[in-house]
Amino acid sequence: MCPVSSNFFAMRFILSILISLGILFGITSSGCKKKSSSPIIPPDTTSSNSTFAKGADVSWVTEMESSGIKFYNSAGAATECIALLKSLGLNSIRLRVWVNPPAGWNNAADVVAKAVRAKNLGMRVMIDFHYSDDWADPAKQTKPAAWNALDFTGLKTALANHTTDVLNQLKSAGVTPEWVQLGNETNDGMLWPEGKASTSFSNFAQLINTGYDAVKAVFPLAKVIVHISNGWDNSLFRWIFDGLNSNAARYDVIGMSLYPFGGWSSANTQCLQNMNDMVSRYGKEVMIVEVGMPWDNAADCKSFLTDLIAKAKSVSNNKCLGVLYWEPECYNNWKGYTLGAFDNSGKPTVAMDAFK
Repeated sequence: MCPVSSNFFAMRFILSILISLGILFGITSSGCKKKSSSPIIPPDTTSSNSTFAKGADVSWVTEMESSGIKFYNSAGAATECIALLKSLGLNSIRLRVWVNPPAGWNNAADVVAKAVRAKNLGMRVMIDFHYSDDWADPAKQTKPAAWNALDFTGLKTALANHTTDVLNQLKSAGVTPEWVQLGNETNDGMLWPEGKASTSFSNFAQLINTGYDAVKAVFPLAKVIVHISNGWDNSLFRWIFDGLNSNAARYDVIGMSLYPFGGWSSANTQCLQNMNDMVSRYGKEVMIVEVGMPWDNAADCKSFLTDLIAKAKSVSNNKCLGVLYWEPECYNNWKGYTLGAFDNSGKPTVAMDAFK
């Protein structure tokens, strides 16, 4: 997710659809198939799902705190943000990582500080590598400035070194992430132009494998996630994961975003169908790593989340690992973001009751 302006969310929703359609139609017109007739990998009927993850990405929390923003429980008492979320039934925290962000937020040191806070509260941790100095999403996958002059071999080395460095800093701080995400909403690959999937699935798969090996070298038990948006769009998911699997990409979990701007009921139904297809087609676990709805439609958001969590738990063989809200703690139009789940007084809305 990447907030920019008040019109951003509608524009992004439309843009992501256009991107998906443009990619798919472009691939089809060049002679490649959008779908294949049989699963790429035989389904794995075993389940490694233990505790369902109910979580949130709170990557903005330190920046918000530095601006004097506080968070309050339903009684109006100021409460540390992650502890407040835990009291609402959440058990997992997701944190984005940027390579060299100009303001410092979301760099390795900031991520480690937040991860330690989550770990000390007994929360599970997901690390989300953007492989950028700023937002990476379906519309942009901009290389870090320091990597711009590198050839493809150099890019793989830089990706491996960055991944290893951040994870080793977490390890030194006593944090063991349960999940590590390689790239953010990589609908058309990452580290453009070299890693653009519609240009070279081989390059995209090599970048994923480079990150996978780096993760496993530091945390062998961490589950590696490949994440794309539009969890309702089965054609997009088949295109990406058919392409990755055809190029021998290694990963453990298929991650997805779901922002139901066109109506949550149908989006949830399509998302469930897509999750079950991913499980049967590729034998992988799935996870909804980003969701959100407008904060001022809290009752509807609660219904959306309650239904989505129930559907996620119904995925075949218990293969859906969890549902995470994207930056629920945001309020008062922080950074132009209006899909949080706190009201303008800094208290959680009833939407968060869906996690209890």
